[in-house]
Amino acid sequence: MNALIVIDVQNDFCPGGALAVPGGDTIVPAINALMNRFDAVVLTQDWHPAGHSSFASSHDADPMSMIDMPYGPQVLWPDHCVQGTQGAQFHTDLDTHRADLIVRKGYNPAIDSYSAFFENDKTTPTGLEGYLHTRGIDDLTLVGLATDFCVNFSAVDAANLGFKVTVQTDLCRAIDFDGSLDAALAGMKSAGVELV
Repeated sequence: MNALIVIDVQNDFCPGGALAVPGGDTIVPAINALMNRFDAVVLTQDWHPAGHSSFASSHDADPMSMIDMPYGPQVLWPDHCVQGTQGAQFHTDLDTHRADLIVRKGYNPAIDSYSAFFENDKTTPTGLEGYLHTRGIDDLTLVGLATDFCVNFSAVDAANLGFKVTVQTDLCRAIDFDGSLDAALAGMKSAGVELV
């Protein structure tokens, strides 16, 4: 069985949002059209408490600067996808009714969470792996935002967990911060992710 994993298509990652990915809203109609081709649809949702440790404002630092956290290097982001805000909501045009499961991530104030499978300590699971296994799903296609962060981390983790993973790059958009897109594409390929 196969699943479409739609990563973080939320207002704050679309034009006008706090951490806007260029063209982030343009992929929504094609993602909706793709949903009926899959046995299951899973949506992920960045869901940060106010004052999250990955926010630059929590450290009096500049957005997009780096800090060392107990779990490793961390980009400090503009405040985004704060629980219950308009920015954290799914893009209005995204067909959320088709979702079998919504996975919220990044809700632990002490640790960021890019991947749909693990928090950034790479050991704390979200529960998605178990859900997919119990449904008998082993073939995943990932789309969404942003190619070089949450899509990338999710795809690599899925491949390392033994899933067959495809990233449909035309239905993703990237932040492309400091060469992050090229690095992410190379990393996904070397993990065995198919880029189409």
